[in-house]
Amino acid sequence: MMRTEQEMFSLILGFAQSDERIRVVGMEGSRTNINIPKDSFQDYDISFLVTDMESFKKDDNWLDIFGERIILQKPEDMELFPPELGNWFSYLMLFQDGTKIDLTLIPLEELDLYLSSDKLLQILLDKDGRVPVPPVPTDRDYWLQKPSQRSFDDCCNEFWFVSTYVAKGLCRKEILFAAQHFEEILRPNLLRMIGWAVGLEKGYSFSVGKAYKFLKDCVEPGLWEDLLATYQNGSYSDMWESLWTAARLFRETSQKLAGSLGYSYPGYDKEVSRYLKQLETSFR
Repeated sequence: MMRTEQEMFSLILGFAQSDERIRVVGMEGSRTNINIPKDSFQDYDISFLVTDMESFKKDDNWLDIFGERIILQKPEDMELFPPELGNWFSYLMLFQDGTKIDLTLIPLEELDLYLSSDKLLQILLDKDGRVPVPPVPTDRDYWLQKPSQRSFDDCCNEFWFVSTYVAKGLCRKEILFAAQHFEEILRPNLLRMIGWAVGLEKGYSFSVGKAYKFLKDCVEPGLWEDLLATYQNGSYSDMWESLWTAARLFRETSQKLAGSLGYSYPGYDKEVSRYLKQLETSFR
């Protein structure tokens, strides 16, 4: 049975209280966000601000107090994936009961850097009163933003330009090349444009979540079904269909957005679409 939130906080803070090296404990992520529904899959994103990093890093035995692990990952101790946290060091742990803790060690002297690193941050323990005014967690940094004309133009340009790479990959029978450009460039810009349109309709005062995970609740059912259809990319014919559906969704959404904001919509859509159709015809 998965441990309760109360049990986990008791375990984490009990350990921190008993270890003199740990002076401040913070928490980030979805558990600090009142706008995120609670569920059993939420991680415990915990940070220990400590006086002696190396004494923790010399072995992993101290982690056993948190439970029996299924798997442990230490991103800052991997060769294939270069570290990104500077002097910080993290332990990503999944336990036998399904609980997951993402625990980060941070040098105590970088407390100010930590406090400014994320607005979704809550102080759970402050042994020395180093944070006299604890931050109030807010997801404001993740709210939808109104695009400028320049940002709108850049999004359109990137989408339509890279659509030709997808088509080129399909014509060459290089489906992995096509799929990479679709998923890594085309789709993020399609989702960005849809997100901007959601903000225009519902206001720029909320977040649609990481990876747009709450987008379904913000758009019309028809748009949602069409968007899901663009994920059917297991064959060349499927990917051509997905490309055309994505292009239509992008065009409809961006033209509506441009009209509402008084922005100009780029004329190269027609020329690029004509070019894509030529490529598809030659492919067939």
